[in-house]
Amino acid sequence: MGRMTPVLELHSGGLRCSIVPALGGCIAGLWLDGVPVLRSTPSAQLTSARQAGSYPLVPFSNRVGQATLQWQGTSHPLVRNNGAEPHAIHGVGWQRAWEVLESTQDFALLSFEHRPDASWPFAFDTSQTFRVTPDALELTLGITNQSASPAPVGLGWHPYFVKRPGSRVAFGATGRWEMGPDKLPTRRAPSRGLDADCADLDVDHCFDGWTGAAELVDGLLRTRVESSLRRLVVFTHPSRDTVAIEPVSHVNNALNLLHGGGGARADELGVQVLAPGESLSAQMTIHVEALT
Repeated sequence: MGRMTPVLELHSGGLRCSIVPALGGCIAGLWLDGVPVLRSTPSAQLTSARQAGSYPLVPFSNRVGQATLQWQGTSHPLVRNNGAEPHAIHGVGWQRAWEVLESTQDFALLSFEHRPDASWPFAFDTSQTFRVTPDALELTLGITNQSASPAPVGLGWHPYFVKRPGSRVAFGATGRWEMGPDKLPTRRAPSRGLDADCADLDVDHCFDGWTGAAELVDGLLRTRVESSLRRLVVFTHPSRDTVAIEPVSHVNNALNLLHGGGGARADELGVQVLAPGESLSAQMTIHVEALT
């Protein structure tokens, strides 16, 4: 049986990671020699994982349109879990308490067991690991279908990186999903990714055909995000002091797009279905290098 721990502090060399298991298994902060890599807040000041430096996306990423899941001919109403927004967003893991199964100076293993409820109709178990090295934070996220029937799943992470003066983001991709005023994707357009200064960047899109690596560079740090996943949501705006660089397994609102008659295939959208007892896992590593 696991235990509830208020805060986990992992460190190796100059890299330090603060984790709050009870708040969605979120990362409160990540620092290299005291310089924040992610949006970093003292854990005692956090009241929601949405304020954190990063949180896990499970069992789906981004939005399920109108908080209604279309699956195998049935409409499943979900909880509208982000204030007045009409959609369900970012899964359920970020709003649930996780248990600590193992922790050392530089490693932690967390788990969360979900039973069907109004937020998600399928049972699953999920776990995440954190390992800190002197120049990287290595993360894994896994899910196992505990339902008696096949169930759709998705995985990802939602890290918010600090946007400093001179910040530039760059990555390669093959497509970008355009978005309507309701914040749901409408169509896929060819895209080579991004190579742009972040100061005036206004983007909130899912890119596919991602190469699996993205770089964010400013005057203090060079940060490289690498993942086994091949879709990337990037979100920033000139008014924001962060850049969200989110490796994800599927396109936003993928299940509803699949069943909406638009012609997109499951593999194009990243829709994955697990048989009872079947598992899916993903990896992400945040490499950090000081430039001063």
